[in-house]
Amino acid sequence: MMSTASVREQMLEQQVRAWDVLDLRVLEAMRGVPRESFVPQPQRFRAYADAEVPLAHGQHMLRPSVAGRILQALLPRPQDSVLEIGTGSGFLTACLRAMAARVRSLEIFPELAASARSNLAALGVDNVEIRDADALQTPQLLAATAGRYDRIALTASLPLYDERFEQLLTVGGRLVAVVGEAPVMEARLVRRITEDQFISESLFETVIDPLIHAARPAEFTF
Repeated sequence: MMSTASVREQMLEQQVRAWDVLDLRVLEAMRGVPRESFVPQPQRFRAYADAEVPLAHGQHMLRPSVAGRILQALLPRPQDSVLEIGTGSGFLTACLRAMAARVRSLEIFPELAASARSNLAALGVDNVEIRDADALQTPQLLAATAGRYDRIALTASLPLYDERFEQLLTVGGRLVAVVGEAPVMEARLVRRITEDQFISESLFETVIDPLIHAARPAEFTF
């Protein structure tokens, strides 16, 4: 029977690196976070599969390959402040913290937020704040006075891109969001070049859970 460390290394080689995640800091961060510690007990057998892991309230953990691509696009620096929208189980939160100075994560479901806090605390992960909050229905969270972040990760998709998130970036900051609706969604990297200039780059196609309460395109009617 393979050890957990061996299975984790196999995940990195066969799933994450195979999807062109080659940055050594990203691989080291994912190597250092025991993914099984963030998977609900009945789903532990899925911890290192390249598949979404079911969570409460119909939510899912991102596939390891998608998590790796998001981390590589963001490339948090040791001094960076990160905002994560959608804590989930806390796995990506822990990976972000392994690369950055501090992480604030917003989770709409209190049950998931509490579980993520417990998962992170069990591993001694510090400088992480998890808030029970719906960013889209708590206007002050997206207001200019809310502060800015060097990196922003949206772990759920936006059927329509919401420019309010990019306004929270520092100049030089990066945001990753998945935009669109199933069956085709596009992961985008948005960079803030100046106060008023942003550059958007298409990264890859994927399908992930939509952000609760996100705006959707108008229904077409005859």
